[in-house]
Amino acid sequence: MSQSKFNKAVAIVQSLPKDSPVQPTPDEHLGFYKYQKQATMGNVKGNRPDAQDPTGMAMWDAWNNIKGTPKEAAWAKYVELLRAVLKSSTSDEAKKYTRQLDGA
Repeated sequence: MSQSKFNKAVAIVQSLPKDSPVQPTPDEHLGFYKYQKQATMGNVKGNRPDAQDPTGMAMWDAWNNIKGTPKEAAWAKYVELLRAVLKSSTSDEAKKYTRQLDGA
């Protein structure tokens, strides 16, 4: 997996409009978050947020669960997740994003 393909996948995910027919689920968003963080920052650092921040806890836990994953593997998992999200949609937009990803 190349870094350029990962970067293209990140750009696609970040550009998805709220009204797009391609909409990741909350769990898929969490997957994108953890793989992007692992790929760009390495292992999670700092203390786990407390129960007063359930979103922060979920994000920290997701990232912590892939501790030790090499950045190249995180790149691949991110792209794989995006491909699954795109495959679940039959929209023209999903097909367009798939072509963009394939061309990266």
